[in-house]
Amino acid sequence: MPVLWQWVVFHVLLGAALWIDLGVVHRRPEAVGARRALAWVGVWVALALCFCLGIHLVRGHHAAVLFLTGYLVEQSLSVDNLFVFYVVFQYFHVPKKFEHRILFWGIIGALVTRLSFILAGVALLHRFEWLTWVLGAFLVFTAARMAFSKDRQVHPERNPVFKLLRPFMGTQSYDSGRFFIRVNGRLLITPAMIVLLVIETSDIVFAVDSVPAILAITTDPFLVYTSNAFAILGLRSLYSVVGKLIVSFEFLHHGLSVILAFIGVKMLISNWYTMPVGVTLGFVVAVLSSSLLISVGMRRMANKPGDTPPNDAS
Repeated sequence: MPVLWQWVVFHVLLGAALWIDLGVVHRRPEAVGARRALAWVGVWVALALCFCLGIHLVRGHHAAVLFLTGYLVEQSLSVDNLFVFYVVFQYFHVPKKFEHRILFWGIIGALVTRLSFILAGVALLHRFEWLTWVLGAFLVFTAARMAFSKDRQVHPERNPVFKLLRPFMGTQSYDSGRFFIRVNGRLLITPAMIVLLVIETSDIVFAVDSVPAILAITTDPFLVYTSNAFAILGLRSLYSVVGKLIVSFEFLHHGLSVILAFIGVKMLISNWYTMPVGVTLGFVVAVLSSSLLISVGMRRMANKPGDTPPNDAS
């Protein structure tokens, strides 16, 4: 169990990075261009790798590899979050300039949710060892469901939070991107708050899949939480880069199902065989990169114009 100072250092670094992000760089609402978003993706990845190096120096090579594996697993499973962001923003007609602000606060909420899930999961696994088999079987089941689902469908209009809070909307306009407004002395919510809460509740559903997957890699709460945090912090910028393209990576979904199945089996056999963490890391990287390359390759083949048949000589 890491000492308290490691948690303090992480949250100080996290707070500083978030303040620079929203308080300095994105202080004014504006659409984030792909080039700047890509630069921020690089910043968050670089921060994660620097933190991984810090873990290596403080806690050793094994802990660093566990962090990196958890980071890659969470990053890959977060692809579904990007798909949800795209569908929700399209459904609610969110102006581009407000997307980053909504995602910022949505991911802050996701950090709190993930921390509670992780601490509860670690405590339960330490107290009830048989839950390892339950979570392993759950991951295998989730992998099978993901592999055989024909398509991904998201219905924001069916979200219970949307149905519950819709009568309390004080305006249909996004105005300045605020979450609350006052109308005749009453504090009412705006469409931006509805979108934020729909994204938050959707993330809870995805956390049910992703948190057990990382707990199968390590039950060290510090490594699980920090790898989760760095992975989801880069989602806002990643969405600005590949938001519309995410629907094109059709084979990535199959790759994710293979990764989940592998981790589930790893969890089921953990009492008899401890799989080296390097093997897990290599497998995740290989499957993730292969599914991306296959998706891109198949997309290019589908878009390639067919050969023009030769004209018959008359």
